[in-house]
Amino acid sequence: MIPAALDATDPRDPLGLLDLFGAPFVQDPYPWLDRLRSESPVHHDPGTGLWLVSRYADVRHVLMHPDTFLPDNAQNAVTPLPVPVLRILVRAGFTLPPALANNGSPSHPGLRRLVTRFFNAGRVAAAVPVIERIADELLQPVLSGLDSTGDGDLASFAQTLPCRVLMELLGVRGIDPDTLIRWSDASLELFWGRPALERQRELAVLVADFHRWLTETVRGGSAPADSFIGALARHRLPDGSLLDVETAVGMCFFVFIAGQSTTGQLIATVLSRALAEPGMWPRVAGEAGLAEAWVEEVLRREPPVTTWRRVTARATEVSGVHLPAGAELLLMLMGSGSDPEVFPAPERMCPHRENIRHHLAFGVGRHRCPGASLARTEAAVALRTAARHLPRVRQAAGSSETPLLGLLSFRAPLRVAVEQNTTTDV
Repeated sequence: MIPAALDATDPRDPLGLLDLFGAPFVQDPYPWLDRLRSESPVHHDPGTGLWLVSRYADVRHVLMHPDTFLPDNAQNAVTPLPVPVLRILVRAGFTLPPALANNGSPSHPGLRRLVTRFFNAGRVAAAVPVIERIADELLQPVLSGLDSTGDGDLASFAQTLPCRVLMELLGVRGIDPDTLIRWSDASLELFWGRPALERQRELAVLVADFHRWLTETVRGGSAPADSFIGALARHRLPDGSLLDVETAVGMCFFVFIAGQSTTGQLIATVLSRALAEPGMWPRVAGEAGLAEAWVEEVLRREPPVTTWRRVTARATEVSGVHLPAGAELLLMLMGSGSDPEVFPAPERMCPHRENIRHHLAFGVGRHRCPGASLARTEAAVALRTAARHLPRVRQAAGSSETPLLGLLSFRAPLRVAVEQNTTTDV
């Protein structure tokens, strides 16, 4: 029998010191994740009130049984929103009805199919020249900066590339990419972070602006028929009625954030890890398939979406631990990718390991990320293109102290600092 969850309030329990937002966990979560898997695979965290599920088999089990483990809480604010912040959102008409990630209703399959049409294998393959063109363009300022100062930062490249690609694929017009990125990042911090009240106010203003723009765009009726918003306007629910504006806006809210912010975080991590791995940067520029394999290893070991939430529909058990109805779970996706029962020597980056695609970074089952193929492709193209354009760069000195985005479900380097390698040994 696997032991029941440790009592996190017991002072003898080191896991009682776990703070999912604290610097020790954000900077190096692996020792904590290893202990959770081995000692308390279903662990109640008093700081968040969530049950942390960390073993690969358990995470997969939860994801594969969406009728027992509901997605209803997937987009709820982690930090309660006080009245002054709620007022800002209410004035903007902000609401997040069940759409994709938080939708367990009969409308979900049809809405998912709509999204998948824009991110299927054929469209992703056809988009590769678009991704390469935008990547080439975005790397020019980095090249210029390196030529003039000898150093640079690839973080903006990593953020802007998926936003520009998403805008082209979904037919989004009339908005600046930097604005979409700012709105999207603010949404992540407000709903998945632990900001203080004043910061919550600032973020709420940005989120409200994002929601107003989405609502006006959806209601405007001017979106091209072949665009994502145009398709939403024509979509019918299982009862034959047209999709309501609020749900269409919720769909856009989720797709725009997942399609740009989280993919940008993936690209930043992929670039950072490749620069840090001896000999990897020059190899990915020309070795067929290596960039794609490297992306998979980063997804396994250090995915941008580190956790995801579920809530129990009824009393149940996971790994012998009783969970009452309404228990809120936090699936430790990052921890599952380092489970030694599934991935031998998980701490090693092995881009050609046999089960390289068995990770759960994109989920599994009914709610598996519909944009997985696009995210993989964008990250591989970004890595290969950057390595080809910047063959003589290396990780800048002091990069080990790079600040990290440390939200409940999202983690990535906020800078990817590089410098010219002036030695002859590249």
